[in-house]
Parts: sequence; C-alpha cells; structure tokens
Amino acid sequence: MSRPVSAVSQMLERNQALFVGKRLLVCGALEDDYPRQLAELTDSLAVFTTDYCYYLSQQAALGERILFDHQLGGAPRFDALLLLMPKAKAEAQYLLAMMAPLLETGADLLLAGENRGGINGADKLLAAYGEKPVKRDSARRCSLYHGELSKPVTSFKLDAWFSRYECQAGDTSLTVMALPGVFSADGLDLGSQMLLASLPPMTGKLLDFGCGAGVIGATLAKRNPELQVNLVDISALALESSRRTLAANGLQGKVHASDVYSDIEGKFQHIVSNPPFHAGLKTFYAATETFLEKAPAYLSANGSLTIVANAFLRYLPILEAHFKQTEIIGSDAKFKVYLSKL
Repeated sequence: MSRPVSAVSQMLERNQALFVGKRLLVCGALEDDYPRQLAELTDSLAVFTTDYCYYLSQQAALGERILFDHQLGGAPRFDALLLLMPKAKAEAQYLLAMMAPLLETGADLLLAGENRGGINGADKLLAAYGEKPVKRDSARRCSLYHGELSKPVTSFKLDAWFSRYECQAGDTSLTVMALPGVFSADGLDLGSQMLLASLPPMTGKLLDFGCGAGVIGATLAKRNPELQVNLVDISALALESSRRTLAANGLQGKVHASDVYSDIEGKFQHIVSNPPFHAGLKTFYAATETFLEKAPAYLSANGSLTIVANAFLRYLPILEAHFKQTEIIGSDAKFKVYLSKL
C-alpha cells in the first residue's frame, strides 16, 4: 500500500533536476514512497533508515537499495546526500557525521524538512562540512537547503555519540546508554518512573514494547534475575541503545525490531510499556491502539499488560473492551498506570 505524499516530498518533486544522474544517499525522517521516484532519476540510490516500520513498507520495492540499521559504513561512494530532517536536532547531527565520510569531496548536501521541524537551522548543521548553504525552495511550510561538502571530514566513531547517565528507579540503580533522538536519552522520564514504581516482582517472560534506551526492560531484569526479558522497538537507534544499556549493567535480554507485533513470537507473562504516541512531529495513536487491542493474543493464560500513559489519552475504553479486568494502579495529574488482565 502506498503512503500519502508528504509536503516535503511535494516540494522535492519541484526540484528533481538536483537528483538526476547522481549517486544519491538518502536518510532521515522518511515518510512516503518518494525514494521510489528518486530510484528512476539517479544513477544509483541508497536509502538508509532507522525506522523499521518504514523499512518494511519499502523493502519489496527498493530491495537492496534500502538498509535498516543504526549505522552505515564504507568508503566514499556518493556524490549527493539528501537528509530529511528528523525531529531531534541531535539525530540530524548524528546522521550527518555518519554520512559525511561516505561522500566524495564536492558532494551535494541537500537538507529538506518542515519549517517547524528545525530545517531553518540547516546553515548551522552544515557549518562543519562546507560554506553556508543556499535555500533552493520553500513551499507548503517546508524548505530545501543546498550546500556542498568542501571541508575535511573525520571518520565516524559510534561510541562518541552515546550519552551515559545513572538513574534510580526505587531501589534499583541503572546505567543508561542512549544514542541521539532515543526516548529517555537525557534522563528517566516521570511516566516511566511511575510505571516502574507500580510493578510487583515478576517471573516468566517479559515483553518491553517500545523499549527506547531500554530503561524499563533493564530495570525489571535487574530486579528480577529469573525474568526472561525481550525488548522491541521500531527504531534501530533505540535497539542499539537498549543493547548497550543491558551490557553496561551486566544483564541479558533479547533485543530486536518489530512493527507492533510483526516480529513477535510466542506468549508472555508480562507486557510492559510506556507506549509512544508521537511519530516525528505528528501525534500518532494508531500503532499504540493496535498494540493494546492485540495484546491479549500475546499473553499467556494468567498474563498481564501494564502501561503508563498521559492522563489525557483515552486508552481505558480500549483496554476495557479487550481485557476482562483493568484497574488504575498509579496516577497523578499527568500520568496513569493501567494494569489489565485476561
């Protein structure tokens, strides 16, 4: 199924001459099928995404031209880069630092995005790579900037991009490792703190859905040494962060990508989550609603689902429609913790 054409892509369609005959590398906040058009214009195309949902939607059409991972390496082989601005500026900096060593000197640097998403800071983002870029286009509240790689670049070192902090969840201390743009990259959020404070001792198998930097899964693994912990997310940056968080604390767990339940096998005694309700700059509830509705199929007979959510989100009717028993086990003015049982 094709995705609706984004406003950014509609602007790029007016500037397709910039891509003709190029060896193009595309990355960032990919939303639609526009890279398929670019495949017809370019001499060669590589699409790098950290979004597993997007990867699944494009894999059949793009084949080996699309890669899902937290890192892309290799020798310089591209003469143009198109970066679609992600929500987090730090993630844009991360992607530029990773991609620059893959570009030949003089390569085109094309940054596109919504004006409310930080694209107007393109000149600062590109300052380390070349002279001030020019604004090629502005339409539909989006902008396109064009620069040139004219300054020397250093090799990309992944370890330098991890933030590291210590957090305390009740009597459990944890070292957290996180890449830019990952949820809980800067500290343990209040919702997750409330969730972790509400959970009793656990045994069996646990699914941490939307694991982010791995704070929930790793904390529960540390509290419950016999617990079999599974952490999933659509973000490759989150998955690598979770792997590092587990390793930093000497913990074991299975970490892998899944678009809601696309890659989930078996049943669990516990599903625990601080589920996301934003996708980039947009508020997006569909994935979380699907996650809640289908959760009973992935729980064992005596299994439970525990989530924390902003108090204004209307998840209670969904939970009551799919579980026999749902109660609020923690709350304040901002958050509620729901416990649902079959």
